[in-house]
Amino acid sequence: MAVTLDPQLLDILACPSADHAPLTAGTPDDPAADVLTCTSCGRRYPVRDGIPVLLLDEADGGRPAADPAGAGDPETDGDSEAGSV
Repeated sequence: MAVTLDPQLLDILACPSADHAPLTAGTPDDPAADVLTCTSCGRRYPVRDGIPVLLLDEADGGRPAADPAGAGDPETDGDSEAGSV
């Protein structure tokens, strides 16, 4: 079933990732899919009962979300200098 959203709503919806790109209905391979696809990162957000679920945790595909806190980056972890004097 194809996504049927008000065109004005679709005009203002954007991907919740950091780049905030516009969304399009369906996917490039299946324009009738019940998803909204980000035009920048390619994430696909489900549309359930006519309601777009714009949560990064619910998205499929696309690039992985960047870690804004830098967790796991050894250069930004405070422990890299521990023990050196």
